[in-house]
Order: sequence, then C-alpha cells, then structure tokens
Amino acid sequence: MSGKVLKDKLIKGDRVFGTFFQHAVTPALVDFLPSGALDFVIVTAEHNALDIADFLPMKYALNAKGIACLARTHSRDPDDVSKVCDSFDGVVVPYVEEVAHAKALAAAAVFRPLKGKALQRVLDKNEWPSDATKEYVTNVRCRDTVFIPMIESLAGIENLDAICSIPGVHAVFVGPNDLTTTMGIPNEYDHKDLIAILKKIIDTADKHHVAAGCWFGKSEQALRTIRQGARLVVYSNESSMMKDAMTLAFDGLRKG
Repeated sequence: MSGKVLKDKLIKGDRVFGTFFQHAVTPALVDFLPSGALDFVIVTAEHNALDIADFLPMKYALNAKGIACLARTHSRDPDDVSKVCDSFDGVVVPYVEEVAHAKALAAAAVFRPLKGKALQRVLDKNEWPSDATKEYVTNVRCRDTVFIPMIESLAGIENLDAICSIPGVHAVFVGPNDLTTTMGIPNEYDHKDLIAILKKIIDTADKHHVAAGCWFGKSEQALRTIRQGARLVVYSNESSMMKDAMTLAFDGLRKG
C-alpha cells in the first residue's frame, strides 16, 4: 500500500519528501528512521557496486513503516524498468530526454505485462485487447506503480512538455550533476541559470499536474526549490546525512 499512498499524494498535488539510499542494505536501519520524516526512499545501484536486488530486504522494511521504496535503474531499457516495477513500488529512470523513449519507459512501468504489437496498439490508438485486459493492467497489476523519469539534459527540458503529457508520468526529477554539466556549469548548484531552469521545469510540470523536483544535498538549496514550487523533494542520501551528523557532533565535542 505504500506505493499507492505515494501515488495518491502526487496525483492530489501534495508535496512529498524522500531521500536516497545508496549504501544501506541492512533493513534494521529502518527502525532508526524518525516517524513521519519520509514519504519515500529511492534505492540506487547506479553509482556503486551493488545490484538492485540487494535492496529488496530494505524495501520490505520500509513498506512496513509505510514508506514507499522506489528503485533507480542504471539501465534505460524498458525491459529493465518492467523488472524493477515487479518488485519495487516504482521506478526512477535516469537521463530521459526523447519523447518516444519516455513513452516506452512509461508503458513498461504502468502497462506491464503488455509488450510488442499489443502494447503498441494501446500507445498508438488506445486499443486494448479487451476491457478485461485494460481493467487488469490499470486497476490491478499496475494500479500502485509510480513512474518518474529523470530530466538531466537540455534536450530533456526541450521535450518536457511532451514528456509530462505521457500517461503514467507521476513526477519528473532533475539530476543536477548531469544537468549542470550539459549546461556548461558543472556542479554550480547556486548558479542563476540553474535556478531559472528549475523554475521552468516546475512550472511546465505543474501545467500537467505532474510533480517536479531536484536532488540537493544542502538544505538551503532544497528549501529554495520548494519555494519555487517543487513538490518532489529528494534530499541528500543516507551516508551523507550520517557524515553530516557525525561531523557536527564530534566537532562540537572536540571543541569542548
């Protein structure tokens, strides 16, 4: 039910809060999460040596606490998206920029198990094999699945209006490292051009009742984007927050 709760909040226009888990795979950690802090966690095997399956015990522990668990794929292949969505509450797909590719990814997430020509007829003409198939796919199999493409390039922003129009896109999520690199201002997260383009992304998504947000590791940057209207708030990750907390605690102790 955790995926359903998150999806319902996104559809209603609520603001949701989450973080990344990119190293933690021990489910006992979930007992130490503060109540009410997180609506979702994105587990990721994109920038480490782990596999998505390593996070499955964490997914079940998070769900037991009412927290949705999304998985960010390393691959941008629709078949891998379907596989992830069969095990997790939803999927976050990196570097989505072409409309046709975005449609294929969304379909893999929210129209599974349809494939091939049958799926193409649904996408092109909204022709389903039967009413029973449509009911099963949309209201049973994929009812609670959350699909979030990542916007990480100028090409993705140019196509954002069309991407946000695709059925099954519940939010769009900006990866600032990749985006600022393609903008020619790598990792300048306070640059006026990035701030302006984030506002454009948020406003474009809002027109389609799609949530938008950007990852930040500094609270002041996240708050700035919330004030711009971001409804998908993804802050830091588990290891960085542990480092920040320990630095603050032990710096204070050593200074006496």
